[in-house]
Formats: sequence, structure tokens, C-alpha cells
Amino acid sequence: MTSDPSDDAITFADLALAPELVGVLSVLGYEEPTPIQREAIPPLLDGRDLLGQAATGTGKTAAFALPLLERLQRTGALGGRHPTALVLVPTRELATQVSEAVHKYGRDLGVRVLPIYGGQPIVRQLKALERGVDVVVATPGRALDHIGRKTLKLEHLTTVILDEADEMLDMGFADDIEAILAETPPERQTVLFSATMPPRINRMVGRHLNDPVKIQIGREQQEAGEAPLVRQSAYIVPRAHKPAALGRILDVEQPTAAIVFCRTRAEVDSLTESLNGRGYRAEALHGGMTQDQRSRVLTRLKAGTTELLVATDVAARGLDVDSLTHVVNYDVPSAPEAYVHRIGRVGRAGREGVAITFAQPREHRMLKTIERVTRTKIAIEKVPTVADLRARRLELTRAALQESLTEDDLEPYRVVVETLSDEHDIVEIALAAIKLAHEAGGGSSDEDEIPQVAPPPAHDQRPGARGGAGGPRGERPPRGGAGRPREATEGMTRLFVGAGRTAGIRPQDLVGAIANESGLSGRQIGAIEIADRFSLVEVPEGSADHVVSTLRTSTIKGKKTTVRRERFGSKK
Repeated sequence: MTSDPSDDAITFADLALAPELVGVLSVLGYEEPTPIQREAIPPLLDGRDLLGQAATGTGKTAAFALPLLERLQRTGALGGRHPTALVLVPTRELATQVSEAVHKYGRDLGVRVLPIYGGQPIVRQLKALERGVDVVVATPGRALDHIGRKTLKLEHLTTVILDEADEMLDMGFADDIEAILAETPPERQTVLFSATMPPRINRMVGRHLNDPVKIQIGREQQEAGEAPLVRQSAYIVPRAHKPAALGRILDVEQPTAAIVFCRTRAEVDSLTESLNGRGYRAEALHGGMTQDQRSRVLTRLKAGTTELLVATDVAARGLDVDSLTHVVNYDVPSAPEAYVHRIGRVGRAGREGVAITFAQPREHRMLKTIERVTRTKIAIEKVPTVADLRARRLELTRAALQESLTEDDLEPYRVVVETLSDEHDIVEIALAAIKLAHEAGGGSSDEDEIPQVAPPPAHDQRPGARGGAGGPRGERPPRGGAGRPREATEGMTRLFVGAGRTAGIRPQDLVGAIANESGLSGRQIGAIEIADRFSLVEVPEGSADHVVSTLRTSTIKGKKTTVRRERFGSKK
């Protein structure tokens, strides 16, 4: 389905939405629908299944929320005992955002919406479900938990929406989604949105969507000869020098607002402390924070009181900040889809954005994989030298002085210059003033040189040149699981799980349990080895204790099991 240029004049009132919805949108300042809203709302109002591929920030939440609310009101489905709509999302942050949006759009309809996710008191969710809700917005694991408790009944559902479906699959929720859909009426309307369309998504569409309308909304194409909206570059930097390299590049780039993505919570906290020590206004955002803490951080970022957000993928999922100018991958994303999601947060509404990636020498091949899959070129740049940084700082000082000369009232300072000019040359006075201004801006500090690392040749096929925090989970030992397991990947800790192949444990079971309970994303989980009576799984060192404590209070495939750090082979 493609857009007609004449659609540009379409308003929300033209889309057959209820007056209450149109009124709320007008109050909120929404003047006309975005392309995906124009394309998606009519078929969804007609009850069609829909498959939508849309980049982050295209307005897809309203694209499915508005027709959902319209149909609930039109059919008299609001106010019943059991939910008539279910929205599945990958993370608690997105569950909160979608729930708030549905409540905001449907406030004049009296819609009752409930977000349910892990890390929130379940008693509160139980009471709300008992009172009755119209729309449930849930993460798959917690939804399945309520289904098992018989507290979430799905037999009255008329609509199921899978938002960020590719991310849910990456986090290991495939089996949970299948189990949830099996509990829903077969005549339901099913809507699936995804930023990417890997084969697994197509298989899910074939099983669960009935003759869906297909919509693909990309970013606006640039005219021939124009620069791309997202300038993409990478720096090859040894791990020990990454904090210094990041500070130096931020000094050169001068972002208005930036997100720095890290793999683990521990790395987020450590880097945030390091950046604040360097004089930046940096805030952490990860799954170990309460919802109130995260909300305050996002409020400060949007208000401009914070310039750097250091975050994990899961915590930043669904984040939409108009002022964002830079995205920094502190590590190479372990999947091209993650790279696409991250850089999709900049370069919007015709503004240029910058995507910067730090790669260790062994991660260069991962960059090439991302280039091949995304069909974009990521330029390998040299880390600015001390001389480059000093030149840049001098340029900033010159620009500040230029602005002051043209815009400021300098007359009150004339007496200082006239007094000093009796004893000193006027140029010497100016040089001294510039020196003080330059040093006040942080320009006097000396820094150690960061080694320049050349990327390895493209034909490098060393056995150890694996990428990511644990490499692809498809790498497994022989089925017998005999022998001493290999050494853990750098930065990872191996956990022992007291259930294995004889208990029916599969890699996706472990990924799903860890992602659902601990807040890690599937891409943060490293190599998994499954023997007959036990399993070994790598998780980031900084998250190991949290994962152990959460898994000990939960179940894997419905059973309690022993979970602890492995007693040998870990390497920090």
C-alpha cells in the first residue's frame, strides 16, 4: 500500500474517528495524521488484520491506538468485566508509554487501560484486573503469568496487537507469544508492527494473521546528491581507552543531546560516573532503576537539563526525544537490527543526526556484517589526537569571542583595557584575555594520546575473532556436554542452571526466563551450553548477581531450579 500525494490534506476528522477522539487530538496539538496513521487507520477501522513495517518515531502507537478505541466505542465493548484488547510489547518502558498514550487518547471515552509487566507489584495488577479493564498492555512473560493464574481472561478479546514484534522475538519471547495467542479467540483482529522483517516475523504472520493489509513506511528519501540524514561513523578503540575516546569525540562533536548505549547496567553506571567526572551532565537509564527514577531522567533529558543519557537497549526501548542529535554505540551492537533501532532515534523531521560506534579491534568484522545487512557505509574514522582536540577547543573559544563581539555590551569592561594599555601592548592584553577565556572553557588540560588502531584486513579469519558479548548462541558443544567447558567470554560470567536437556530445556527457554525476569535483552545474553542435567549461560558480569537472584524466585518451564555462578571458568 502506498500513499497518494492527495492524502496530504487529510485530517483526523476525515478518517471517520469519533468526535471525542478528534477533540482530544486537537487539544493535544495533533493537526494531521502521519503517513503510517493515514495508511493504517482505515483498514484497522474496517476490522482487517494488518502487518506494518515502520521505523521508530513514525507515529505507529497512534496508528493502532486510535482505531482500536474507535472500534471499542462503536461496538459498545467499553466497560465490560474482561479486556477486549491486548497489546503485547517487549519492555516495561514501552508498556508504560503505550498505556499512557491509550489513556490519553481515550480519556473522553472513559477507556480503562492497564499496563502489566515484571518489576511492578503484582497485587496492584490483580486488583485492577478484578475491577475490570478494557485494554491490557503487557510484556509477554507477565501476561502469561496472569493467564496461568486465571486472572487474565482472553476469551472476550476482539483485537490483539503485537508492537515491536522483532524485538520481542530477539528477547526470547517467541514461545510466550505463541502460548498467549493460543488462548485468544480465532476470530480476533490481529495487528503486528515491526521495525524489521526477519524470516521469523514472516513465519509468525503466516500462522496468525488472516489476509493482512501490508504497510511499509520508511524514512523520507533524500534527493540525489543530498547527504544522508544520519551521518554514520566508527572508531577502532582498545577497551581501556574507550572512556577517554568518548570524551574526546563528544568534545569535538558538541551534541545537543545524545544517548550512549552500553551492554550492561554495570557499564552504564561506571560510564555515567566517568562522564560526570569529566564535566558532562550525564544520567544513567537501565532496568535496575524504578519507574519513577526513569521517568525523572527522561523528563530532564527532554527539558535540556541533561545532555547525555547512558542507557541499556531495554531501558531506552521506545524512547522518543525530538532534541536528540547523537547516538553512540559504546560497543558494537550484536545484531544489525539493534543498530537499526538505535540510529533510528536521530535524523528525524529533516534534521541531521549522527551515529557513532566504538569497536574494539576484534569487533571490526561485526561492523562489516552491519554494513552488509543495512546496506549502508559506516566510515572508519581516526580518534581525534590531542592536537586535534586543542584545535577544536581553540575554535570554540574563537567562536564564543566572535559572538560576544557582535552581540554583547562590552562597554563596562573598557576601563580594564584602558588601564592595562598604559603598561602593556593591546595585543598582549587580548592574548591574556583569550587565554583566560579558553582555560575557563576547559581548554587547558593535557591529555594522553590514545593509540590509533588500524582495522584488521578484511580476509582475517582468525578462530578467535568472534564478535559480541558471547558470540552467536548457535555455537554449542557436542551433545554429550562432556569435558571442561570453555573459558567465559571477556566481560561475561557463566551461570550454572540445574536443568538441562532431559528436562526439555532449550536455549530459548533460558533466554526468555532471563529476559523476562531480569530486564536483560536477548542480545546481552552470551553463549549457552546445554548438557543432559544442567545448562551454562553467559550473562554480563555486572548483571550476574541480579540474574541469579531473580531466577531463584521464578521458574524455568514451570519448575524451580538451582541457579548460581559457575564455580570455574569465569573471567572478568
